[in-house]
Amino acid sequence: MNNYEYIIAGLPLLQQDGRENPDTEAILADIREQLSGKDLQTLDLLLDSYDPDKLDVEFYHRAAASHNKFIRNFFELDLGVRNAKVEYLNRTLGRPIEKDILILDPEKENPEFEQKGEVDAILEGADILSRERGLDDFYWKAVDTLTVMDVFDLDIILAFVVKLKLVERWLRLDEASGRELFRKLVKEIKENHTI
Repeated sequence: MNNYEYIIAGLPLLQQDGRENPDTEAILADIREQLSGKDLQTLDLLLDSYDPDKLDVEFYHRAAASHNKFIRNFFELDLGVRNAKVEYLNRTLGRPIEKDILILDPEKENPEFEQKGEVDAILEGADILSRERGLDDFYWKAVDTLTVMDVFDLDIILAFVVKLKLVERWLRLDEASGRELFRKLVKEIKENHTI
């Protein structure tokens, strides 16, 4: 188990069945089969974030306490994005700015979100589709930044899964964009993580 080099090297080959759109569930199942129990728990924590019913203060506490640096850093960023979106909506709707903001520790403020200006600029976009694409592009780049020093480890696999979930989302919103993102993801893996 935990032969990360083998798993990562196989990622671009996961979509060789002639389909135009990737079978994201099959790709995730293939990844899951190759991970240890501990790594599966880490992956499951990441995947829990795609269930709105689980995305609450308790989830962010679990992520902040994770043994995995990618999980800790990614969800610190994600909490910043989430709160920036809520603040933007509050301003737009004329509600108190702090309404519905997730605070991890009521005794102190959340860590400063350094990319707030960048996210706010995206949220000011002309239409909802461009804002959503802008936020997903932001996440894509952030994942690259979080894994810049990683080569063959679990963090690369987790980053791949985040990007795969972005692909899956865009296949539902705009199929052509989803296919384009998947081709980009496969190209990145081939160029940066092949043995």
